[in-house]
Amino acid sequence: MSGGNKGVFIVGIFVTDLTFRAARMPVLGETIAGSAFKMGPGGKGSNQAVAAARAGGNVTFCTRLGNDAFGKIALETWQAEGIATRVKMLDDVATGAAHIFVDEVDGKNAIIVASGAAATMVPADIDAVEADIAASAVFVTQLEQPLDVARRGLELARKHGVITVFNPAPAVPVDDAIYPLCDYITPNETEAAALTGIAVNTVDDARRAADVLLAKGVGTAIITLGEAGALFHTKGQSELVPAFRCGPVVETAGAGDGFTGGFAASLANGDEPLQAVRFGCALASLSVTRAGTAPSMPTLAEIHAVLAVTA
Repeated sequence: MSGGNKGVFIVGIFVTDLTFRAARMPVLGETIAGSAFKMGPGGKGSNQAVAAARAGGNVTFCTRLGNDAFGKIALETWQAEGIATRVKMLDDVATGAAHIFVDEVDGKNAIIVASGAAATMVPADIDAVEADIAASAVFVTQLEQPLDVARRGLELARKHGVITVFNPAPAVPVDDAIYPLCDYITPNETEAAALTGIAVNTVDDARRAADVLLAKGVGTAIITLGEAGALFHTKGQSELVPAFRCGPVVETAGAGDGFTGGFAASLANGDEPLQAVRFGCALASLSVTRAGTAPSMPTLAEIHAVLAVTA
């Protein structure tokens, strides 16, 4: 995957992940001992940018940062990954942070995100990078920054014929007008349930939820189902793409971001959508075998090795 001249443009946030591992979550008023702590780069949009870049994508990332130590971590992260940036630095607002609890037994997580400077983004920030969006093959956004910013990005991408990928995470109510702007939507089970009112406990549940999203105007619904894989669902096709078995699960926090970033990079390379879903599943399946969010993202060679075994 060369990434080509046309790449992936991502609007989202960066936060510094503060990850605590313990046997369980404390209850209110309780202090418990953790088994490990780690600080590293995070934020859904930034994680997706790292995933796409390591997967061979030509990536540009747009956000706001605070002019502080966490903001410096962001800039260093993107430079190391070869990610181009369209970033506004603020002196009076801190860069965001995320508290991540990881269950040391099964690797499952619970997260609190404070978006910080990125929460102050406005649609005018997106208008300022319209030319960059127009020059891209794929546009990606999520919901950790304000919804009107995500919507403006989708509108401009649609205006210029750029493929749109909307990752509706975290799950918050969205205006129905946003759905027709989405060529692809990539919720997990929880997010799909929040958007459709259908509890997603089985693949058939996911198909029913996906039908609701299509009825709202989405082109293709891709519902990620954790260890079960991802459901690719259009009006004429519905296929479960299984996850890959790459080793013991260490941490699942970055898996959804890895999938979306890998899927976008694969689309930008010209791959067929179902092939891009397999690529995203391979990336995510590798990421959960490693600690961290952005640091867990695999290289293109590692992804190709997994796909080659199952070809």
